[in-house]
Amino acid sequence: MSLLAGSTEDTWHPVMSGDTTLASYWLNWRFSLCAVLVLVSMNVALVLIWRKEQPPNRIETEQEGGEGRSNKGEAFVYDDQAWMPSLKGVHPAWLLAFRLCAFLVLLLLLIVSVLVDGNTIFYYYTQWTFTLVTLYFAMGSLISVGGCYKYHIRASGDRVGNAELDAEHGSMKGSNSSYLELHRQPAGKWVYAFQIIFQINAGAVMLTDCVFWFVIVPFLAIKDYHLNALIVSMHSMNAIFLLGDTAMNCLPFPFFRIAYFIMWTIIYVLFQWILHASVKIW
Repeated sequence: MSLLAGSTEDTWHPVMSGDTTLASYWLNWRFSLCAVLVLVSMNVALVLIWRKEQPPNRIETEQEGGEGRSNKGEAFVYDDQAWMPSLKGVHPAWLLAFRLCAFLVLLLLLIVSVLVDGNTIFYYYTQWTFTLVTLYFAMGSLISVGGCYKYHIRASGDRVGNAELDAEHGSMKGSNSSYLELHRQPAGKWVYAFQIIFQINAGAVMLTDCVFWFVIVPFLAIKDYHLNALIVSMHSMNAIFLLGDTAMNCLPFPFFRIAYFIMWTIIYVLFQWILHASVKIW
């Protein structure tokens, strides 16, 4: 029995209004206007990235009043912000367990979706986003594994450091914690890539799920098209897990990185244009 409930026809797909492989389909003012909007959006996104983005591990130091001041900028990220829970006292292993669980569930849903509907699901923005969210939790799990190891080393060093302070200077509570705070490591390239994927997902998941639940679902209800558990899961679990990770992690959210979400969407639009210009799909 098919996991798709209702009609076996893809009645909710767009209706073909012409042969997209013909040049006449593209050579008109409507496509020209769309192309201009895409080009302008792409330029705005690239300018934002070029002006605001900061290369990983670069910290500019300025001298003020004889003292060095670290000018990190809004794009700066510490390494432990990618794997340390936002709640103090919570072990990073809990965030690791959450990310690993999310990755396995999303991967299972993605595999089932491919088995049921075939590789053509990757023609759609929803599956692009769902795959990127799955990749995000895969990266997050690996980063959290490394973070748990670093946390263990840090905790061991914290105990040794406190013992040495007690022996040499008496009771100095919080001194070693302050030392660790001052010696936090800046994030590497993988953590920056992880943060960028996180912010792409934030915009893409919000876009896909809002369009699905507030636009497509009411339309399908009018057409008496019934949704199944797989479709509902594909358009809800990604948002649930991403919101959970957002609440638990310490990653900052610089607003300018919405530019990466814009670029992600533009890449998908270009992919669709090339695909439809090459093959008549629907």
